[in-house]
Amino acid sequence: MSQVLPAELIKTLDKNGQEIKTVGFQRFGFDSEVPIDILRSLYLRSHYVLSAPVEQVEELDAKEIVDHARFTQGLNAYQSKSIYHPDTNTISYTTLSRFPPVKLLPPSERKRILVTGGAGFVGSHLVDRLMLLGHDVTVLDNFFTGSKTTVSHWVGHPNFEMVRHDVVEPFMIECDQIYHLACPASPPHYQFNAVKTVKTSFMGTLNMLGLAKRTKARFLISSTSEVYGDPEVHPQHEDYWGHVNPIGPRACYDEGKRVAETLTYGFHRQDGVDVRVARIFNTYGPRMNPHDGRVVSNFIVQALRGEDLTVYGDGKQTRSFQYIHDLIDGLIALMNSDETRPVNIGNGDEFTIGEFAELVREIVEKVQTEDGVLPTKRVQIVYKPMPTDDPQRRRPDTTRAKESLGWQPRWTVRMGLEEMVRYYKAKMAEGGI
Repeated sequence: MSQVLPAELIKTLDKNGQEIKTVGFQRFGFDSEVPIDILRSLYLRSHYVLSAPVEQVEELDAKEIVDHARFTQGLNAYQSKSIYHPDTNTISYTTLSRFPPVKLLPPSERKRILVTGGAGFVGSHLVDRLMLLGHDVTVLDNFFTGSKTTVSHWVGHPNFEMVRHDVVEPFMIECDQIYHLACPASPPHYQFNAVKTVKTSFMGTLNMLGLAKRTKARFLISSTSEVYGDPEVHPQHEDYWGHVNPIGPRACYDEGKRVAETLTYGFHRQDGVDVRVARIFNTYGPRMNPHDGRVVSNFIVQALRGEDLTVYGDGKQTRSFQYIHDLIDGLIALMNSDETRPVNIGNGDEFTIGEFAELVREIVEKVQTEDGVLPTKRVQIVYKPMPTDDPQRRRPDTTRAKESLGWQPRWTVRMGLEEMVRYYKAKMAEGGI
């Protein structure tokens, strides 16, 4: 069936009003620039692509194909042709018609890159970027919170390998760079088995640092703003030591990441391992698990379902949110720079949770209006008691990232939220949520 492109394509403007056509950069001798359209075609289009009653598979809805073209922008050849049947709630999977085009790098420039937790939210976006750039990528994941579907579009590609493995157990491979992202990162997941979370942070990091030491690979650990706990300094700079409850319900994650940083610098000083530490602040974007209790996904899913938005506390506590593409730019910049000190990667624009709920409601209404789906009633914002040890304020001081990496966020919260609303809307339409 021929692809029809509608007149109006999705355009994204950055904080300065300039259209974003690529993400990444060419810096530190490493080219990480890829067209945003190709990246979008990998995540924004719903996974099962088209929906049709079982008996009408050959007569797929032309309007739906046109709707999808807004996201894929002519890259239909690289899409899965799977079909979702809403009448029987079944899925007909198929393999990709062909893989998205990846750069052809000379052997001297092509790196062997290991990504632990590569099937998770952040890991899968990093894998997409590294694959499109032409590198050899191995994903290590035990699928506790990750999902095969986030990277399934690369399975079978000659540059890609996926291994089901728990980083608590040692792993041997030859590699040049290790992005160590493996660890449950949302409160419901890391509190589900607190001992396992601490074990993953410590043993997983110990095993991956041992691998980096043996292979002389450069090692980057994804740490977190949680190492600052409920901070008494605003915004938080990298030299602040934090204010953490070591025995609270969040301690398994907070203290796990703190000891992982300790271990990382132990290997750096004692064994000369080349290390990078990224302290990641709140990040949102497509592929976020809608059931992981995070404020962004909670609000969007509630608003799309027509449910009231739940705000914990009085809504005055603040958060700063960065879009996933900004984070991936920051991680790749840090990995390929010479900065060995910890670096905050986050967005300095601070919102109260109450303001954020109103923004999500407004954007969901905008997307529903554009798509001709008007809600029966306006969703309300309701307030509930605050959970234990929930930090009141969290905002990064990103001076070091700006000075050392030349990095700063480009995506506005509004633009990123609109992409995420469209992603969740598509997932709901295909029965994925």
